[in-house]
Amino acid sequence: MGQFTEQGFIRSRRFLVIVWPVLALLACAVLWSVTLARAHGERVRADAQARKEASAYAAAYEQYITRSVGQMDQIAMQLKYSWEHGARGELLEQLRRDGMFTDAAFSVVALVDRSGVVRSSTRPTLRGLDLSATSFFRQHQNAISTALRVGMVPPQLALGDDEILFTRRLDTIDDEFDGVVLLAVDASYFTSFVGPETLGADGLLAVAASESPLRLEQHASGAPHHMLPRDAAWTADAGVELVKGPDGFADGRARIMGWRRSPVYPLVATVSLSHETALAGAEGYWQESRNRALAASTLLLVLGAVGALLSRRLVLREREQEQVRRAYRTATESGNDGFFMAAAVRNRKGEIVDFTIDDCNERGASFFGMTRHALVGSRVARIDDGLFGSDLLAIYRKAMEAGFHEDERPLPGDGRAQARWGRRRLVRVGNGLAVTLQDISERKAHEHALERLANQDGLTGLASRSAFLEQLPVALDVARERQRALALLFIDLDEFKHVNDAHGHGAGDQLLKAAAQRLQSLLRPSDRVARFGGDEFLVLLDPCEGEREVGAVAQRIVDALAAPFAIGDDLHAVGASIGVALFPRDGADAETLIKHSDMAMYAGKNDGKGRYRFFDPTLSNSLRARSRLKQNLMEAIEDDQFVLHYQPRVDPRDGRLLSMEALLRWQHPALGMVPPGEFIPLAESTGMILRIGELVMDKACAQVAAWRSEGAPLVPVSINVSARQFQRGLVPQQLAAALARHGVPGSLVEVEITESAMMSDQDAILAELAELRALGIKLHVDDFGTGYSSLSQLQRLRMDVLKVDRAFTAELGKSNEGTVFFQAIVSMAHALGMGVVAEGVETMEQLAILRGLGCNEVQGFLVARPMPAREMAQMMKRRYLIDTAVRVA
Repeated sequence: MGQFTEQGFIRSRRFLVIVWPVLALLACAVLWSVTLARAHGERVRADAQARKEASAYAAAYEQYITRSVGQMDQIAMQLKYSWEHGARGELLEQLRRDGMFTDAAFSVVALVDRSGVVRSSTRPTLRGLDLSATSFFRQHQNAISTALRVGMVPPQLALGDDEILFTRRLDTIDDEFDGVVLLAVDASYFTSFVGPETLGADGLLAVAASESPLRLEQHASGAPHHMLPRDAAWTADAGVELVKGPDGFADGRARIMGWRRSPVYPLVATVSLSHETALAGAEGYWQESRNRALAASTLLLVLGAVGALLSRRLVLREREQEQVRRAYRTATESGNDGFFMAAAVRNRKGEIVDFTIDDCNERGASFFGMTRHALVGSRVARIDDGLFGSDLLAIYRKAMEAGFHEDERPLPGDGRAQARWGRRRLVRVGNGLAVTLQDISERKAHEHALERLANQDGLTGLASRSAFLEQLPVALDVARERQRALALLFIDLDEFKHVNDAHGHGAGDQLLKAAAQRLQSLLRPSDRVARFGGDEFLVLLDPCEGEREVGAVAQRIVDALAAPFAIGDDLHAVGASIGVALFPRDGADAETLIKHSDMAMYAGKNDGKGRYRFFDPTLSNSLRARSRLKQNLMEAIEDDQFVLHYQPRVDPRDGRLLSMEALLRWQHPALGMVPPGEFIPLAESTGMILRIGELVMDKACAQVAAWRSEGAPLVPVSINVSARQFQRGLVPQQLAAALARHGVPGSLVEVEITESAMMSDQDAILAELAELRALGIKLHVDDFGTGYSSLSQLQRLRMDVLKVDRAFTAELGKSNEGTVFFQAIVSMAHALGMGVVAEGVETMEQLAILRGLGCNEVQGFLVARPMPAREMAQMMKRRYLIDTAVRVA
């Protein structure tokens, strides 16, 4: 049998003589395949990145163009409004003297009358110029559209090719043609979006009109104009494509062109990046990779030849036969336990100085990260002591003396031992030891898993509530003994419930994990953090030096948790409120510290969220007061303690009563009249605003019905609807029920909605607004200007009235800018078919300005303060609420 083993061994060596060169060739093939694939992938990635950048630049450029043209649109609309309301003559000359249109971008601003003659212009030399033969004038003369037109500047203006023309039709009061507003703007105002640093030396920026031959270009390299393909057609609203060949750009260069059509104006923004520049990095990568592959291939072929030569020599040298296996080999090799025999090595005095591994099975050798062949014959003192500790030789000597030793210990996690936990049993046999090794990793892992379940939060990996509550008293005892301070931080995520409700518990769980990771990254190794429950966390700062240090840590946590969390494809901003209690100042035991830090957290949340606050003994009184107010508010709902006061809105021209706003008041039997500022925020935060809002609808409809039965001359009453009510989607049903219950037509009720309430799901908002309109109810945008509303959004939502916030009314008469801004709002609202209500009118000067601006209604203390229903009934009978002297224009 030994002969056959030897022959097989020699044959295997002979086989290696062929294997080495074959492996070298295969490695070369793999190397070149990978090199070519990566080079191709790099080109694909570079091309995709260039397309992505071209698309992103085009989108950004389109937004820039749309905003810029929107400014021209607003200016044209204001000039149209001024012309049609009698401000003619030298209107533009006067505005220029007042500081308007001084920007170099405005080449010409002019007003052309119905005969085509320039009546007013920022360039006096153009006055009297006849433009009746121009294409833009004829188009506006023959079309009744008042939309902004974008086109090329006519030669009559002598402005050159680098200008863009904006025009808008002027109408008489009978909608007859009355002339044209004309703005000529330097093209660089629209094409100076980015420079060569961004687009590259051969980049190209262009804007084109989709309904005219207008083309404006800017070249990063300073190349001549008119390089854009003349027959370029943008069949889609946005896209990216590679343009090359004779039908491409005028200089023949291939470019990746991204375009995006403006959703508002007939313009297309295009950005073109050099294809050669985009692939330059990929080309350099290919040349470098090719050189490396050539060098590596040479080395692999040399190594293959050397390996074949060495294998041939080994065939001639190695002739030893494997020693006869011992009788127990079959038994030991078939088991899962490791086994080896260690013979004692003694000095001349008979003392044990070392052990020699005489034999082992493969499983035993694996515990040392070795093979049986390498382990047999080794000395114990020379075996890596990182596996079973530096006391390995001492343990063997102790087992020889006692005759037996057994222990369990963790093994290194570097993979050498192929196990994480091992049990070792040593039994003395003659002058040596029989050592048995067992892998107990699975049992230990199960024990650790049970311990982790008890002490670790399963979602975040932080300490669990129970584990933290067990450790906190121990930490307090140590701090008390060493006379040092500790700080307990109670952290609550502010907007976590919104994320859970809007995006599901999966997104909420991911956010909690991310928040836990941020918390851990901000703390010292000696500090402790735990998930206390839901979206609440506890942090123990051990030790701490005082309020200043704790405040710095708390602020870092607030800032870190205020940064948005990337969950999937969305960003979620939640923020956090933190309450701080110090040991021993604010409590001597765990329960008191947790309670006080919780109170401080809620106090900070009531102050505005996103902040930290230290515990103050007065907080107990504050929380008790808030609790009492909450209880009183619940009783007020049940006992119907709410009343409505009414504030009239009048026509600024003659003071005639046009409508009124219903305002909620709380008439408490003991506290008297409670201001809305004290209970509305509490009602919003507790959800009671939903019930209160429904009561307001019912009371307003009931009062209108009562006034009608008394024969009062009725005007519409507007009701404020909170964002929380509106987002629940129940407002149309509740109003419909109240109108039907009291027999009130929808035309006598109006609904006021803040801008923030309309920022969620647009489809749901449109559906809810449509239901309200179906009831005959007018819709107001309340406090306009304090939130965010785009022009396109107002068009889409089709609101009836804009209520301008009192902050803008207060600026009237103080500065020219305040008047101009208010005029822009009025012009925009009227252009959209909306009425305008000015809130907070308190002076006659403000009233006079608003009358001149064409404001539809005014509301404020100048007219009347909010009043009970019986006084409002007298106001309706009186009808004209401003003195005759004031009403005179």
